[in-house]
Amino acid sequence: MSGLYLAIDGGNSKTDVVLGTATGEVLGHVRGGTSSPHNVGLDGAIAVLDGLIRSVVPDGTVVDLVAAYLAGADLPIEVSRLHEAVTAAGWARRALVDNDCFALLRSGTSMPDAVTVVCGAGTNCVGRAADGRTARFVALGPISGDWGGGHDLADQTLRLAARGEDGRGRPTALSAAVAGYFGRPTVEAVSIALHLGEIDRDEVPSLSELLFEVAAAGDVVAGGLVSRQATEILAQHRVAAGRLDLLWRPHALVLGGAVLRARHPLLHDEVVAGARRQAPHVEISVPSVPPITGAALLAMDALGAPPSAEPLLRASLGAEALTA
Repeated sequence: MSGLYLAIDGGNSKTDVVLGTATGEVLGHVRGGTSSPHNVGLDGAIAVLDGLIRSVVPDGTVVDLVAAYLAGADLPIEVSRLHEAVTAAGWARRALVDNDCFALLRSGTSMPDAVTVVCGAGTNCVGRAADGRTARFVALGPISGDWGGGHDLADQTLRLAARGEDGRGRPTALSAAVAGYFGRPTVEAVSIALHLGEIDRDEVPSLSELLFEVAAAGDVVAGGLVSRQATEILAQHRVAAGRLDLLWRPHALVLGGAVLRARHPLLHDEVVAGARRQAPHVEISVPSVPPITGAALLAMDALGAPPSAEPLLRASLGAEALTA
């Protein structure tokens, strides 16, 4: 069978692998754990992928292209090393390798000029132009200036709740909400319990959802933190689109990651309005399909798939992207 591809979307928590054809048919789909080299190392990432690929590709099948988009492929040297390792693995005749943000971007749009901002546990942003140029950030966390996403929002929620309770900060409904969430009388008691290990620190990230609930009820402090996240998302879009000369030209903005995918009205509406102010011709979408859809579409693009292939693939892997 000609025109076979393997598409890989490897995140920090899960990895999806699809075997498909350039005509849009999905022949197999398997999911496993993380394949991010930041989590399991380069050799570990290849081992995870090899196991998944062997489970979805029948023996003796010749695959034309493997398109692997992985979390942790942030720096050019990381992309290069991954490309060498994926090529050496021999899963296909040729390989495409890049950051998983590009898979998310393609899942949300077919426009050649596009930017995606991811706001999940953390944040990241990449862009591409029709002429092949790309824009990206170092994306190494606080050491490269990054802020935002569910983990930062949760940590800041706890901080604002504590300061609002003891008087160092503005009074906020977050204080009572955080204390109640953990079943403690005060935020001070929560802080002490976290310090002593009576509350697992892995429970803190869930406070990001609490933040949006309190903000939606009208709390000024909580609302200010949501606005700070919106400002960061808009800054990423502005810089990436500016580097590609897209701010005054039609282009797509794809919003992804769990925080943005939830479409919390306070955050979503501020981001959409702000993006349209700074880029009047922007088209905004929040994909409802998983990023593996974008990885598969990128593979199909590289194989010269016919126009009829994309809707067929999207119908197989999920619904069309939602328009903002």
